[in-house]
Amino acid sequence: MITIKKVDKSYFELYDKIPMNVDVRSELQLRRIDGGLGGIEFEEVPVTPYLKDLAKYERATEYEKEFDISTWHFFMAFDDDKPVGALTLAGPTPNLYMLGGMKESCVLWDIRVDDKYKHQGIGQKLFDEARVVACGKGYKKMIIESQNNNVTACRFYRKQGAVISKIDTNAYASEPGLENEVQLIWTLELK
Repeated sequence: MITIKKVDKSYFELYDKIPMNVDVRSELQLRRIDGGLGGIEFEEVPVTPYLKDLAKYERATEYEKEFDISTWHFFMAFDDDKPVGALTLAGPTPNLYMLGGMKESCVLWDIRVDDKYKHQGIGQKLFDEARVVACGKGYKKMIIESQNNNVTACRFYRKQGAVISKIDTNAYASEPGLENEVQLIWTLELK
Protein backbone atom coordinates (compact mmCIF):
# COMPACT_ATOMS: atom_id res chain seq x y z
CA MET A 1 0.00 0.00 0.00
CA ILE A 2 1.36 3.41 -1.00
CA THR A 3 1.28 6.15 1.62
CA ILE A 4 2.26 9.80 1.26
CA LYS A 5 4.04 11.42 4.17
CA LYS A 6 5.20 14.99 4.80
CA VAL A 7 8.83 14.72 5.88
CA ASP A 8 11.67 16.92 7.10
CA LYS A 9 15.36 17.13 6.25
CA SER A 10 16.16 14.05 8.33
CA TYR A 11 14.74 12.09 5.35
CA PHE A 12 16.96 13.70 2.70
CA GLU A 13 19.34 10.76 2.35
CA LEU A 14 16.38 8.43 1.70
CA TYR A 15 14.86 11.03 -0.63
CA ASP A 16 18.03 11.15 -2.73
CA LYS A 17 17.99 7.37 -3.19
CA ILE A 18 14.81 7.60 -5.26
CA PRO A 19 15.73 7.63 -8.96
CA MET A 20 14.71 10.60 -11.08
CA ASN A 21 14.98 9.09 -14.54
CA VAL A 22 13.29 10.36 -17.67
CA ASP A 23 12.77 7.80 -20.41
CA VAL A 24 13.12 10.08 -23.44
CA ARG A 25 11.49 8.76 -26.61
CA SER A 26 10.33 12.05 -28.09
CA GLU A 27 10.73 15.77 -27.61
CA LEU A 28 8.65 18.84 -28.19
CA GLN A 29 10.33 20.78 -30.98
CA LEU A 30 9.60 24.48 -31.09
CA ARG A 31 8.58 26.22 -34.28
CA ARG A 32 8.28 29.99 -34.40
CA ILE A 33 5.52 31.18 -36.71
CA ASP A 34 6.55 34.39 -38.51
CA GLY A 35 9.66 34.64 -36.34
CA GLY A 36 7.51 34.27 -33.24
CA LEU A 37 5.14 37.14 -34.03
CA GLY A 38 2.53 34.64 -35.20
CA GLY A 39 2.97 32.47 -32.14
CA ILE A 40 4.90 29.37 -31.24
CA GLU A 41 3.95 25.85 -32.05
CA PHE A 42 5.27 22.62 -30.52
CA GLU A 43 5.50 19.41 -32.46
CA GLU A 44 6.20 16.12 -30.73
CA VAL A 45 8.99 14.40 -32.65
CA PRO A 46 10.37 10.90 -32.00
CA VAL A 47 14.06 10.71 -31.01
CA THR A 48 16.48 7.86 -30.49
CA PRO A 49 15.47 6.64 -27.00
CA TYR A 50 17.74 7.42 -24.08
CA LEU A 51 17.57 7.68 -20.30
CA LYS A 52 18.15 11.07 -18.70
CA ASP A 53 19.11 11.01 -15.00
CA LEU A 54 17.84 14.23 -13.42
CA ALA A 55 18.93 13.10 -9.93
CA LYS A 56 22.49 14.08 -10.76
CA TYR A 57 21.30 17.70 -10.92
CA GLU A 58 18.95 17.58 -7.96
CA ARG A 59 19.93 16.35 -4.51
CA ALA A 60 17.90 17.16 -1.42
CA THR A 61 20.99 16.75 0.75
CA GLU A 62 22.46 19.78 -1.09
CA TYR A 63 19.48 22.15 -0.78
CA GLU A 64 20.66 23.94 2.35
CA LYS A 65 24.05 24.70 0.81
CA GLU A 66 22.35 27.04 -1.66
CA PHE A 67 19.02 28.03 -0.11
CA ASP A 68 17.22 28.85 3.09
CA ILE A 69 14.71 25.97 3.06
CA SER A 70 12.62 27.19 5.99
CA THR A 71 9.62 27.79 3.65
CA TRP A 72 10.04 24.50 1.79
CA HIS A 73 7.86 21.40 2.17
CA PHE A 74 8.93 17.83 1.46
CA PHE A 75 6.77 14.82 0.72
CA MET A 76 7.64 11.20 0.19
CA ALA A 77 5.69 8.19 -1.05
CA PHE A 78 6.34 4.86 0.62
CA ASP A 79 5.48 1.29 -0.31
CA ASP A 80 5.36 0.01 3.26
CA ASP A 81 8.78 1.32 4.42
CA LYS A 82 10.39 1.59 0.98
CA PRO A 83 10.69 5.16 -0.43
CA VAL A 84 9.27 5.15 -3.97
CA GLY A 85 8.51 8.81 -4.71
CA ALA A 86 9.22 12.32 -3.49
CA LEU A 87 8.31 15.95 -4.09
CA THR A 88 9.71 19.29 -2.94
CA LEU A 89 7.58 22.42 -2.81
CA ALA A 90 9.56 25.64 -2.33
CA GLY A 91 7.99 28.74 -0.85
CA PRO A 92 9.35 32.28 -1.25
CA THR A 93 13.11 32.02 -0.79
CA PRO A 94 15.93 34.54 -1.23
CA ASN A 95 17.88 33.78 -4.44
CA LEU A 96 15.12 31.54 -5.81
CA TYR A 97 14.82 33.32 -9.12
CA MET A 98 12.08 31.12 -10.58
CA LEU A 99 9.58 33.04 -8.45
CA GLY A 100 10.53 36.36 -10.02
CA GLY A 101 9.74 38.17 -6.78
CA MET A 102 6.19 36.78 -6.56
CA LYS A 103 5.72 36.36 -2.81
CA GLU A 104 2.35 34.61 -3.11
CA SER A 105 3.75 31.86 -5.31
CA CYS A 106 5.60 28.61 -4.75
CA VAL A 107 7.76 26.37 -6.93
CA LEU A 108 7.34 22.69 -7.57
CA TRP A 109 11.08 22.20 -7.18
CA ASP A 110 11.37 18.46 -7.61
CA ILE A 111 9.13 15.47 -8.24
CA ARG A 112 10.37 11.93 -8.74
CA VAL A 113 8.99 8.40 -8.79
CA ASP A 114 11.03 5.20 -8.74
CA ASP A 115 11.08 3.62 -12.22
CA LYS A 116 9.40 0.42 -10.95
CA TYR A 117 6.49 2.47 -9.55
CA LYS A 118 5.76 4.81 -12.45
CA HIS A 119 2.27 4.95 -14.01
CA GLN A 120 0.60 3.90 -10.75
CA GLY A 121 -0.69 7.32 -9.70
CA ILE A 122 2.09 8.07 -7.19
CA GLY A 123 3.15 11.29 -8.90
CA GLN A 124 -0.49 12.40 -8.86
CA LYS A 125 -0.83 11.65 -5.15
CA LEU A 126 2.35 13.60 -4.38
CA PHE A 127 1.19 16.50 -6.53
CA ASP A 128 -2.26 16.53 -4.93
CA GLU A 129 -0.72 16.65 -1.45
CA ALA A 130 1.59 19.51 -2.47
CA ARG A 131 -1.33 21.42 -3.97
CA VAL A 132 -3.31 21.10 -0.72
CA VAL A 133 -0.36 22.43 1.29
CA ALA A 134 0.27 25.25 -1.22
CA CYS A 135 -3.36 26.35 -1.06
CA GLY A 136 -3.33 26.07 2.73
CA LYS A 137 -0.31 28.39 2.84
CA GLY A 138 -2.21 30.93 0.74
CA TYR A 139 -0.10 30.61 -2.41
CA LYS A 140 -1.90 31.84 -5.52
CA LYS A 141 0.35 30.22 -8.14
CA MET A 142 2.65 27.23 -8.49
CA ILE A 143 5.62 27.65 -10.83
CA ILE A 144 7.00 24.48 -12.45
CA GLU A 145 10.06 23.88 -14.63
CA SER A 146 10.37 21.17 -17.26
CA GLN A 147 12.32 20.59 -20.44
CA ASN A 148 11.10 19.89 -23.95
CA ASN A 149 12.54 16.37 -23.82
CA ASN A 150 10.43 15.42 -20.79
CA VAL A 151 7.17 15.04 -22.69
CA THR A 152 5.61 12.89 -19.96
CA ALA A 153 6.13 15.64 -17.38
CA CYS A 154 4.78 18.28 -19.79
CA ARG A 155 1.62 16.26 -20.33
CA PHE A 156 1.28 15.69 -16.57
CA TYR A 157 1.56 19.41 -15.75
CA ARG A 158 -0.90 20.31 -18.48
CA LYS A 159 -3.32 17.71 -17.08
CA GLN A 160 -3.08 19.49 -13.70
CA GLY A 161 -4.23 22.72 -15.38
CA ALA A 162 -0.81 24.40 -15.71
CA VAL A 163 -0.03 26.54 -18.74
CA ILE A 164 3.32 27.40 -20.28
CA SER A 165 4.22 30.91 -19.17
CA LYS A 166 7.84 31.11 -20.33
CA ILE A 167 10.01 29.43 -22.96
CA ASP A 168 13.78 29.78 -22.78
CA THR A 169 15.75 28.24 -25.65
CA ASN A 170 19.09 29.25 -24.08
CA ALA A 171 18.51 28.30 -20.42
CA TYR A 172 20.99 25.42 -20.56
CA ALA A 173 23.35 26.78 -23.23
CA SER A 174 26.35 26.68 -20.89
CA GLU A 175 25.67 23.16 -19.60
CA PRO A 176 27.52 20.46 -21.58
CA GLY A 177 25.15 17.89 -23.00
CA LEU A 178 22.07 20.02 -22.32
CA GLU A 179 22.72 22.86 -24.79
CA ASN A 180 19.85 21.95 -27.09
CA GLU A 181 17.20 21.51 -24.41
CA VAL A 182 14.43 24.09 -24.11
CA GLN A 183 13.32 25.20 -20.65
CA LEU A 184 9.56 25.37 -20.22
CA ILE A 185 8.17 27.25 -17.22
CA TRP A 186 4.61 26.36 -16.31
CA THR A 187 2.23 28.34 -14.11
CA LEU A 188 -0.62 26.73 -12.24
CA GLU A 189 -3.27 29.02 -10.75
CA LEU A 190 -4.15 27.69 -7.29
CA LYS A 191 -7.67 27.83 -5.96
